[in-house]
Amino acid sequence: MILYNVTTSLDPEIAEEWLVYMRDTHMPEVMATGFFLKSQLCRMLNEEDNGITYASQYYCVSLEQLEEYQKVAAPALIREMEKHFGGRYASFRTMLEVVD
Repeated sequence: MILYNVTTSLDPEIAEEWLVYMRDTHMPEVMATGFFLKSQLCRMLNEEDNGITYASQYYCVSLEQLEEYQKVAAPALIREMEKHFGGRYASFRTMLEVVD
């Protein structure tokens, strides 16, 4: 199983609006692509510099499936995120193999 983790640091002024968007729009849209089995949203507790950081996590069956998602569905979803919050957040993505 593969865990696709998107860590996002937010401008505190948009944190609540971003959280609502993630819960109500973005994460349901990601799941609707059919590439993932489950998802979760976590808030980092050890934040620095008064920042607000979340990790959105999505589980899929294989690395090939994740790569197909990144090719087929991710670009449009990222563009939508940019339309709403461009310049007010920074994200980085990691791919992890679930070992146990």
